[in-house]
Amino acid sequence: MSQTKLFEPFKLGSIALPNRLVMAPLTRNRAVPPGMVPSPLAVDYYGQRASAGLLITEASQVSQQGQGYQDTPGIYSKEQVEGWRKVTDRVHGKGGRIFIQIWHVGRISHTTLQPGGGKPVAPSAIRAKGKTFVGGTFTEISEPRALELSEIPDIIDDFKRGTENALAAGFDGIEIHGANGYLLDQFAKDGTNKRTDVYGGGIENRAKLMLEVSQAVAAIAGPERTGIRISPVTPANDVSDSNPQPLFDHIVDGLNALKLSYIHVIEGATGGPRDIAPFDYASLRKRFSGTYVANNGYDFDLATKVLEAGAADLIAFGKPFISNPDLVERLKKGAPLNEWDKATFYGGGAKGYTDYPTLAAAQAAE
Repeated sequence: MSQTKLFEPFKLGSIALPNRLVMAPLTRNRAVPPGMVPSPLAVDYYGQRASAGLLITEASQVSQQGQGYQDTPGIYSKEQVEGWRKVTDRVHGKGGRIFIQIWHVGRISHTTLQPGGGKPVAPSAIRAKGKTFVGGTFTEISEPRALELSEIPDIIDDFKRGTENALAAGFDGIEIHGANGYLLDQFAKDGTNKRTDVYGGGIENRAKLMLEVSQAVAAIAGPERTGIRISPVTPANDVSDSNPQPLFDHIVDGLNALKLSYIHVIEGATGGPRDIAPFDYASLRKRFSGTYVANNGYDFDLATKVLEAGAADLIAFGKPFISNPDLVERLKKGAPLNEWDKATFYGGGAKGYTDYPTLAAAQAAE
């Protein structure tokens, strides 16, 4: 089992990874309100998973406006920075490496989460079909308003501040959330962007905000410590584009010019079928000279096959890391994996968060 590329070391910019397994960002809704500070349980949760080649945190909003679900952590206040510092200290103490994923959800929000109970913001005032998680239940997404052109520099500034705070919190790098129908993805795709100004219309204009945010983050963190997550064809959060291939070829050309460390690509529908729509991911890999992180539905066999074929450099695992803090060791040994409990994915306490047993603990209990 261990004679596979999955367990080989890899150099991600200046960071030496001991293996090619990435823990994907996973929203768990356990930050402490009202300040949206990572909880003490988060320190244990990430620390338990420090054997991953790279940990990427749950998405953390760059402003209150950027929040879309209850109890997701932020990276815009002093208290949040202090909370995250405890996480990075624990992970580094266990020899791990950790990036924070930063996001603005755009229209995928609810008025009860917004400053002053206002409308969520979006490229265009188009309400998303779907639900968000607020008040302990799934609730219809609120109607958004279109961002004024004069407000867009403030969005970029929020990402800059989030980056500065993340570095102050001790993170090894930053992943920008440009995927899954959140704000940057909403601007990029023509199903959600009907603007007629410099951020709307053709591919270059729609891609502009994602590339401007990437440039701003990389200028602070350094391009070698900046990655981005994209999802060319996912229908997540009611997002769509009429012609995603040229759009994402253009976006990746722009990211390559910025010399970002990696692109983290959701292949297919987020958490769903990999073949939901035709798309040439190899085109993105060819265009990008940095690291290609593949994501969506990967298990040991598919990860091994894709790495051996040179179609990716790193493989991101999501749900298996929720239920297997020692996923790397289990895959190395060909050991059975713990099954995850979907009922405890979002919200709650230690149950289904920090109480999944390691292989050693499970064997000792037998």
